[in-house]
Amino acid sequence: MAVAWAECGACTVLVDGVAARACVIPACGVAGREITTLEGLGSLSALHPVQQAFIEEQAAQCGYCLSGMIMMTAALLARNPDPSEDEIRRELSGNLCRCGTHLEIVRAVLRAAQLTAQESSRRNKP
Repeated sequence: MAVAWAECGACTVLVDGVAARACVIPACGVAGREITTLEGLGSLSALHPVQQAFIEEQAAQCGYCLSGMIMMTAALLARNPDPSEDEIRRELSGNLCRCGTHLEIVRAVLRAAQLTAQESSRRNKP
C-alpha cells in the first residue's frame, strides 16, 4: 500500500506549469498534460534563470532539496515575478531542506526574480 504524504518536496515537477509532487501523482493522472522536470527547465548551454541564480548564490549544499526548491521557485516566479521574502518563505515552506541553506535559497529566489526580469526585458526590446 502506497503512502500519499508527499512531505519533502524533493520530487516536485511542473504539471501544466503548476508545481506538483511526482511521488503521489499516478502516471494516468497526468496523461496528455505537459510535465516539466528539472532537466527540462534549461540546458548546460542555456541555464534557466532559476538554475543560474541557485548556482550564483551557492544555494546547494547537500543537494537533497535542490530539485524541488528549483521547481517550486520556477512555479512561483511564473505566477509572481517579484515575490517578497515572506512570500518566498511561505511558498518554499513545504520543501524540506536538511542542511540549512535556507538563507542562500531565499537569496537565490530573489536573484532568480532579477534574472527573469532582465531576460524578459531583453526579449521585449525592439
